[in-house]
Amino acid sequence: MNILSEHIASFDIDAQKTFTPLCPDELPVPEGTAIVDELNKQAQFAQYRIGSKDAHSPQAIWVADKEHPAFTPIKGDNVDIRWPVHAVPGTKGFESIAGLPKVTEYDYFVWKGVELDLHPYGACYHDFKEHMSTGLIEYLHYHGIKLIIAGGLATDYCVKTTVLQLLRAGFKVIVNLAACRGITPATTEKAIAEMKKTGAIMVQSADELPHLLEYSIL
Repeated sequence: MNILSEHIASFDIDAQKTFTPLCPDELPVPEGTAIVDELNKQAQFAQYRIGSKDAHSPQAIWVADKEHPAFTPIKGDNVDIRWPVHAVPGTKGFESIAGLPKVTEYDYFVWKGVELDLHPYGACYHDFKEHMSTGLIEYLHYHGIKLIIAGGLATDYCVKTTVLQLLRAGFKVIVNLAACRGITPATTEKAIAEMKKTGAIMVQSADELPHLLEYSIL
């Protein structure tokens, strides 16, 4: 059967300036600002548009410093490695990339990583064990969503984790690769392979969506 638009949600995952070259001292993803047009295009096929943002304190336990460089391991139930300070509310990095809707124009929005000892990658749960829901999955089920079209930053971390969480929750997921960018080619390629293996459908751009949605049995 074909899935109608009222059963589709479009997801802008962490499409923030912190993950673009606009914030070179945070976590700049190459071409991070280039995803906006594709995110807006894919949203045209969905009844609901949802989004997420990292929202981190500069005092978080995982923040890197001279003694503990970025990307080195850190112990904790809901942290794994150290990261540069990024996505601090009230700063430029926290802002959505220009050209995206205001947060209040989305149908549902998730802020994650607010607590000092939490650094979740996925938007569906606050914790690594996936016991504490952000309410996103429940919202999608309540509104009868069957399919999510996903894009955002970065492919190899928050996009991948969120997509895998949605798949495990029973949703069909299309990943629009033109609406994503990754941190490194190697980790991005690995993430795409993992998402495909778990059941995600990959498209190169939103131009493929009309044919896919019309003729594919999802």
